[in-house]
Amino acid sequence: MLKVEFDEDRCKGCELCAEACPKNIVIMADYLNAMGFHPATVLKQDECISCGFCARMCPDVAITVRKEEKK
Repeated sequence: MLKVEFDEDRCKGCELCAEACPKNIVIMADYLNAMGFHPATVLKQDECISCGFCARMCPDVAITVRKEEKK
């Protein structure tokens, strides 16, 4: 299974990832990161289809799509 991970410290809150998400599950957090921006995050990880559109749109390379480690 694939998982989307956001590096919130690198996010500048441009919202391009949220606009690109076909499932509309990428949102901007209501808190600020270390740079003073509202970072992007996934609202419902289980609804993510791992398409990677959000990662492709991110100008700050703050999003990765990777395989979830088995426990």
